[in-house]
Amino acid sequence: MKNFTAEVIAPDYPPKEKHPKIISTFDSLQPGEFMLLVNDHDPKPLRYQFMIERTDTFTWEYLEEGPELWRVAIGKK
Repeated sequence: MKNFTAEVIAPDYPPKEKHPKIISTFDSLQPGEFMLLVNDHDPKPLRYQFMIERTDTFTWEYLEEGPELWRVAIGKK
């Protein structure tokens, strides 16, 4: 069980604010810390954004994969 430093419940934010909120939350983590992302759909596009903008600085682990709820542990390397 991971200890989460932060949590973002994406459906709580307007669409244009979701990715910036998630990225800024990730950026506030210290190496070795994790955030929990909760979403109402598979956040695959966000993972691709991380792969491009935060190359080799994150880990991504699905904790729950739908169909109604996705939970992802995002860690900072």
